[in-house]
Amino acid sequence: MRINPEVQKALNEGRPVVALESTIISHGMPYPKNVETALRVEAVVREHGAIPATMGIIDGVPIVGMSPEEIEEFGKRKDIAKVSKRDLPIVVAKKEWGATTVSGTILMAAKAGIRFFVTGGIGGVHRGASETFDISRDLYELADEPVTVICAGAKAILDIPKTLEVLETNGVTVLSYKSPHFANFYCVDSGYPVDGVFETPEEAAAIVRAKEEFGLKGGILISNPCPAEFALPHEEIDHIIDEAVRAADARPFAAGKDITPFLLSYIAERTGGESLDTNIHLVLNNAALGAEIAKAYWEGGKK
Repeated sequence: MRINPEVQKALNEGRPVVALESTIISHGMPYPKNVETALRVEAVVREHGAIPATMGIIDGVPIVGMSPEEIEEFGKRKDIAKVSKRDLPIVVAKKEWGATTVSGTILMAAKAGIRFFVTGGIGGVHRGASETFDISRDLYELADEPVTVICAGAKAILDIPKTLEVLETNGVTVLSYKSPHFANFYCVDSGYPVDGVFETPEEAAAIVRAKEEFGLKGGILISNPCPAEFALPHEEIDHIIDEAVRAADARPFAAGKDITPFLLSYIAERTGGESLDTNIHLVLNNAALGAEIAKAYWEGGKK
Protein backbone atom coordinates (compact mmCIF):
# COMPACT_ATOMS: atom_id res chain seq x y z
CA MET A 1 0.00 0.00 0.00
CA ARG A 2 1.36 3.42 -0.97
CA ILE A 3 0.42 6.33 1.29
CA ASN A 4 0.71 9.87 -0.03
CA PRO A 5 3.52 11.67 1.90
CA GLU A 6 1.18 14.52 2.87
CA VAL A 7 -1.34 12.03 4.26
CA GLN A 8 1.34 10.07 6.12
CA LYS A 9 2.77 13.26 7.62
CA ALA A 10 -0.67 14.30 8.86
CA LEU A 11 -1.23 10.86 10.40
CA ASN A 12 2.17 10.93 12.08
CA GLU A 13 1.47 14.39 13.52
CA GLY A 14 -2.04 13.52 14.72
CA ARG A 15 -3.79 15.85 12.29
CA PRO A 16 -7.24 15.05 10.80
CA VAL A 17 -7.39 13.00 7.60
CA VAL A 18 -10.57 12.14 5.67
CA ALA A 19 -10.73 9.15 3.32
CA LEU A 20 -12.60 9.43 -0.01
CA GLU A 21 -13.68 6.68 -2.40
CA SER A 22 -12.92 6.40 -6.11
CA THR A 23 -15.95 4.47 -7.37
CA ILE A 24 -17.81 7.78 -7.57
CA ILE A 25 -15.10 8.87 -10.04
CA SER A 26 -14.96 5.78 -12.24
CA HIS A 27 -18.56 4.53 -12.04
CA GLY A 28 -20.68 7.30 -10.53
CA MET A 29 -20.43 10.22 -12.96
CA PRO A 30 -19.43 10.97 -16.56
CA TYR A 31 -16.12 12.61 -17.47
CA PRO A 32 -15.14 15.42 -16.83
CA LYS A 33 -17.78 16.06 -14.15
CA ASN A 34 -16.45 13.09 -12.17
CA VAL A 35 -12.94 14.56 -11.94
CA GLU A 36 -14.22 18.07 -11.25
CA THR A 37 -16.39 16.74 -8.42
CA ALA A 38 -13.60 14.64 -6.89
CA LEU A 39 -11.26 17.64 -6.81
CA ARG A 40 -14.00 19.90 -5.41
CA VAL A 41 -14.66 17.38 -2.62
CA GLU A 42 -10.95 17.33 -1.77
CA ALA A 43 -10.94 21.15 -1.73
CA VAL A 44 -13.92 21.25 0.67
CA VAL A 45 -12.18 18.81 3.03
CA ARG A 46 -9.14 21.11 3.08
CA GLU A 47 -11.27 24.22 3.58
CA HIS A 48 -12.71 22.63 6.73
CA GLY A 49 -9.37 21.77 8.26
CA ALA A 50 -8.58 18.19 7.22
CA ILE A 51 -6.35 16.42 4.69
CA PRO A 52 -8.16 14.45 1.93
CA ALA A 53 -7.06 10.93 1.00
CA THR A 54 -8.76 9.64 -2.15
CA MET A 55 -8.32 5.85 -2.41
CA GLY A 56 -7.71 3.76 -5.52
CA ILE A 57 -5.65 0.90 -6.92
CA ILE A 58 -3.17 1.65 -9.71
CA ASP A 59 -1.31 -1.17 -11.46
CA GLY A 60 -2.09 -3.40 -8.51
CA VAL A 61 -0.87 -0.94 -5.87
CA PRO A 62 -3.44 0.34 -3.32
CA ILE A 63 -3.04 4.13 -3.14
CA VAL A 64 -4.02 6.14 -0.06
CA GLY A 65 -4.18 9.73 -1.28
CA MET A 66 -4.18 9.88 -5.08
CA SER A 67 -2.60 12.85 -6.86
CA PRO A 68 -4.71 15.17 -9.08
CA GLU A 69 -3.08 13.52 -12.12
CA GLU A 70 -4.08 10.06 -10.89
CA ILE A 71 -7.63 11.24 -10.24
CA GLU A 72 -7.75 12.67 -13.78
CA GLU A 73 -6.68 9.31 -15.20
CA PHE A 74 -9.28 7.53 -13.08
CA GLY A 75 -11.94 9.77 -14.58
CA LYS A 76 -10.91 9.00 -18.16
CA ARG A 77 -10.25 5.24 -18.08
CA LYS A 78 -13.01 2.82 -19.04
CA ASP A 79 -11.50 -0.42 -17.75
CA ILE A 80 -11.44 0.22 -14.00
CA ALA A 81 -12.94 -2.49 -11.80
CA LYS A 82 -15.11 -1.81 -8.77
CA VAL A 83 -13.19 -3.13 -5.78
CA SER A 84 -14.77 -4.41 -2.60
CA LYS A 85 -13.04 -6.70 -0.08
CA ARG A 86 -13.55 -9.81 -2.22
CA ASP A 87 -12.08 -8.14 -5.32
CA LEU A 88 -8.99 -6.57 -3.78
CA PRO A 89 -6.65 -9.62 -3.90
CA ILE A 90 -7.53 -10.27 -7.57
CA VAL A 91 -6.95 -6.69 -8.72
CA VAL A 92 -3.71 -6.43 -6.73
CA ALA A 93 -2.33 -9.77 -7.94
CA LYS A 94 -3.16 -9.03 -11.58
CA LYS A 95 -1.70 -5.50 -11.28
CA GLU A 96 -4.92 -3.91 -12.52
CA TRP A 97 -6.61 -0.58 -11.85
CA GLY A 98 -9.42 -0.62 -9.30
CA ALA A 99 -11.85 1.91 -7.85
CA THR A 100 -12.64 1.35 -4.20
CA THR A 101 -16.28 1.02 -3.19
CA VAL A 102 -17.45 2.12 0.26
CA SER A 103 -16.35 -1.20 1.75
CA GLY A 104 -13.03 -1.19 -0.10
CA THR A 105 -12.33 2.35 1.08
CA ILE A 106 -13.22 1.50 4.68
CA LEU A 107 -10.81 -1.44 4.54
CA MET A 108 -7.91 0.62 3.15
CA ALA A 109 -8.61 3.53 5.49
CA ALA A 110 -8.49 1.22 8.51
CA LYS A 111 -5.18 -0.27 7.41
CA ALA A 112 -3.73 3.22 6.93
CA GLY A 113 -4.98 4.41 10.33
CA ILE A 114 -7.60 6.83 8.96
CA ARG A 115 -10.70 6.99 11.16
CA PHE A 116 -13.09 9.08 9.03
CA PHE A 117 -14.49 8.54 5.54
CA VAL A 118 -16.86 10.70 3.50
CA THR A 119 -19.04 9.34 0.71
CA GLY A 120 -22.36 10.08 -1.01
CA GLY A 121 -24.48 7.11 0.01
CA ILE A 122 -23.61 3.68 1.37
CA GLY A 123 -24.69 0.37 -0.10
CA GLY A 124 -27.21 -1.68 1.81
CA VAL A 125 -30.01 -4.18 1.47
CA HIS A 126 -31.42 -4.23 -2.07
CA ARG A 127 -35.13 -4.38 -2.70
CA GLY A 128 -36.20 -8.00 -3.01
CA ALA A 129 -33.24 -9.18 -0.92
CA SER A 130 -35.44 -11.74 0.83
CA GLU A 131 -35.17 -13.72 -2.43
CA THR A 132 -31.87 -12.52 -3.91
CA PHE A 133 -29.86 -12.14 -0.66
CA ASP A 134 -28.34 -9.02 -2.26
CA ILE A 135 -26.83 -7.20 0.72
CA SER A 136 -23.88 -4.87 0.31
CA ARG A 137 -20.55 -5.68 1.92
CA ASP A 138 -20.53 -2.02 3.07
CA LEU A 139 -22.71 -2.90 6.05
CA TYR A 140 -20.37 -5.64 7.26
CA GLU A 141 -17.21 -3.59 6.75
CA LEU A 142 -18.80 -0.91 8.90
CA ALA A 143 -19.30 -3.53 11.59
CA ASP A 144 -15.71 -4.81 11.33
CA GLU A 145 -13.47 -1.76 10.95
CA PRO A 146 -12.97 1.30 13.23
CA VAL A 147 -13.91 3.88 10.58
CA THR A 148 -16.69 6.45 10.95
CA VAL A 149 -18.56 6.95 7.67
CA ILE A 150 -20.32 10.24 6.87
CA CYS A 151 -22.99 9.87 4.16
CA ALA A 152 -26.40 11.08 2.99
CA GLY A 153 -27.96 7.77 3.95
CA ALA A 154 -28.17 4.62 1.84
CA LYS A 155 -28.41 4.89 -1.94
CA ALA A 156 -32.00 5.68 -2.92
CA ILE A 157 -32.46 2.40 -4.80
CA LEU A 158 -32.17 0.37 -1.58
CA ASP A 159 -34.52 -0.90 1.11
CA ILE A 160 -33.87 1.55 3.95
CA PRO A 161 -35.66 -0.19 6.87
CA LYS A 162 -33.96 -3.52 6.09
CA THR A 163 -30.61 -1.73 5.73
CA LEU A 164 -31.04 -0.17 9.18
CA GLU A 165 -32.05 -3.55 10.59
CA VAL A 166 -28.84 -5.20 9.32
CA LEU A 167 -26.79 -2.35 10.78
CA GLU A 168 -28.53 -2.77 14.14
CA THR A 169 -27.99 -6.53 14.11
CA ASN A 170 -24.27 -5.95 13.53
CA GLY A 171 -23.99 -3.39 16.31
CA VAL A 172 -23.31 -0.35 14.11
CA THR A 173 -24.34 2.90 15.80
CA VAL A 174 -26.29 5.13 13.40
CA LEU A 175 -26.31 8.87 14.08
CA SER A 176 -27.95 11.76 12.23
CA TYR A 177 -26.99 15.43 12.06
CA LYS A 178 -29.73 17.68 13.47
CA SER A 179 -32.49 15.24 12.48
CA PRO A 180 -34.23 12.35 14.30
CA HIS A 181 -34.47 10.42 11.03
CA PHE A 182 -32.08 8.63 8.70
CA ALA A 183 -31.16 10.70 5.65
CA ASN A 184 -32.72 9.71 2.35
CA PHE A 185 -30.02 10.39 -0.27
CA TYR A 186 -31.77 12.44 -3.04
CA CYS A 187 -34.48 13.47 -0.58
CA VAL A 188 -34.07 15.03 2.87
CA ASP A 189 -35.80 12.62 5.23
CA SER A 190 -36.55 8.89 5.13
CA GLY A 191 -38.88 8.95 8.13
CA TYR A 192 -36.97 6.09 9.79
CA PRO A 193 -35.44 6.80 13.22
CA VAL A 194 -31.72 6.66 14.04
CA ASP A 195 -29.95 5.67 17.25
CA GLY A 196 -28.87 9.18 18.16
CA VAL A 197 -28.90 12.81 17.03
CA PHE A 198 -26.01 15.28 17.33
CA GLU A 199 -26.08 19.05 16.93
CA THR A 200 -22.36 19.81 16.56
CA PRO A 201 -19.27 18.09 15.13
CA GLU A 202 -17.88 18.02 18.69
CA GLU A 203 -20.83 15.90 19.88
CA ALA A 204 -20.30 13.40 17.07
CA ALA A 205 -16.56 13.24 17.77
CA ALA A 206 -17.26 12.56 21.45
CA ILE A 207 -19.52 9.61 20.54
CA VAL A 208 -16.82 8.18 18.25
CA ARG A 209 -14.24 8.51 21.01
CA ALA A 210 -16.56 6.93 23.60
CA LYS A 211 -17.04 3.87 21.39
CA GLU A 212 -13.29 3.50 21.00
CA GLU A 213 -12.57 3.98 24.69
CA PHE A 214 -15.06 1.26 25.55
CA GLY A 215 -13.26 -1.10 23.19
CA LEU A 216 -16.23 -1.71 20.90
CA LYS A 217 -15.50 -3.21 17.49
CA GLY A 218 -16.40 -1.48 14.24
CA GLY A 219 -17.29 2.02 13.12
CA ILE A 220 -20.15 4.49 13.31
CA LEU A 221 -22.47 5.56 10.50
CA ILE A 222 -23.36 9.25 10.35
CA SER A 223 -26.25 10.32 8.16
CA ASN A 224 -26.20 13.92 6.94
CA PRO A 225 -29.41 15.02 5.19
CA CYS A 226 -29.14 16.42 1.68
CA PRO A 227 -29.49 20.25 1.73
CA ALA A 228 -33.17 21.02 1.20
CA GLU A 229 -32.51 23.42 -1.68
CA PHE A 230 -30.94 20.60 -3.72
CA ALA A 231 -33.21 17.72 -2.65
CA LEU A 232 -35.66 16.04 -5.06
CA PRO A 233 -39.38 15.50 -4.28
CA HIS A 234 -40.15 12.13 -2.67
CA GLU A 235 -42.99 11.16 -4.99
CA GLU A 236 -41.09 12.02 -8.16
CA ILE A 237 -37.91 10.14 -7.29
CA ASP A 238 -39.75 7.12 -5.81
CA HIS A 239 -41.71 6.72 -9.06
CA ILE A 240 -38.53 6.85 -11.14
CA ILE A 241 -36.74 4.40 -8.83
CA ASP A 242 -39.62 1.94 -9.21
CA GLU A 243 -39.26 2.27 -12.99
CA ALA A 244 -35.50 1.73 -12.76
CA VAL A 245 -35.89 -1.40 -10.64
CA ARG A 246 -38.38 -2.87 -13.14
CA ALA A 247 -35.97 -2.08 -15.98
CA ALA A 248 -33.14 -3.76 -14.08
CA ASP A 249 -35.29 -6.85 -13.44
CA ALA A 250 -35.74 -7.21 -17.21
CA ARG A 251 -31.97 -7.23 -17.86
CA PRO A 252 -29.44 -10.00 -17.25
CA PHE A 253 -26.56 -8.90 -15.02
CA ALA A 254 -23.20 -10.65 -14.78
CA ALA A 255 -22.85 -9.74 -11.12
CA GLY A 256 -24.72 -7.88 -8.41
CA LYS A 257 -22.24 -5.02 -8.49
CA ASP A 258 -23.35 -4.18 -12.06
CA ILE A 259 -26.89 -3.38 -10.94
CA THR A 260 -26.21 -0.18 -8.99
CA PRO A 261 -24.44 1.71 -11.84
CA PHE A 262 -27.31 0.77 -14.17
CA LEU A 263 -29.95 2.02 -11.74
CA LEU A 264 -28.17 5.29 -10.98
CA SER A 265 -27.61 5.95 -14.70
CA TYR A 266 -31.29 5.26 -15.40
CA ILE A 267 -32.36 7.67 -12.65
CA ALA A 268 -29.99 10.39 -13.91
CA GLU A 269 -31.40 10.07 -17.43
CA ARG A 270 -35.04 10.16 -16.27
CA THR A 271 -34.46 13.21 -14.05
CA GLY A 272 -32.71 15.09 -16.83
CA GLY A 273 -29.50 15.16 -14.82
CA GLU A 274 -31.11 16.58 -11.67
CA SER A 275 -30.24 13.49 -9.63
CA LEU A 276 -26.59 13.87 -10.62
CA ASP A 277 -26.56 17.51 -9.50
CA THR A 278 -28.17 16.51 -6.21
CA ASN A 279 -25.58 13.77 -5.78
CA ILE A 280 -22.75 16.28 -6.23
CA HIS A 281 -24.20 18.75 -3.71
CA LEU A 282 -24.84 16.11 -1.07
CA VAL A 283 -21.27 14.76 -1.37
CA LEU A 284 -19.86 18.28 -0.95
CA ASN A 285 -22.13 18.78 2.05
CA ASN A 286 -20.90 15.51 3.57
CA ALA A 287 -17.28 16.49 2.96
CA ALA A 288 -17.70 19.68 4.98
CA LEU A 289 -19.32 17.87 7.91
CA GLY A 290 -16.91 14.93 7.79
CA ALA A 291 -13.87 17.21 7.90
CA GLU A 292 -15.33 19.17 10.81
CA ILE A 293 -15.98 15.96 12.78
CA ALA A 294 -12.48 14.64 12.03
CA LYS A 295 -10.98 17.95 13.16
CA ALA A 296 -13.08 17.94 16.37
CA TYR A 297 -12.03 14.35 17.07
CA TRP A 298 -8.31 15.10 16.87
CA GLU A 299 -8.62 18.38 18.78
CA GLY A 300 -10.56 16.57 21.50
CA GLY A 301 -7.82 13.98 21.77
CA LYS A 302 -5.23 16.67 22.50
CA LYS A 303 -7.13 18.07 25.50
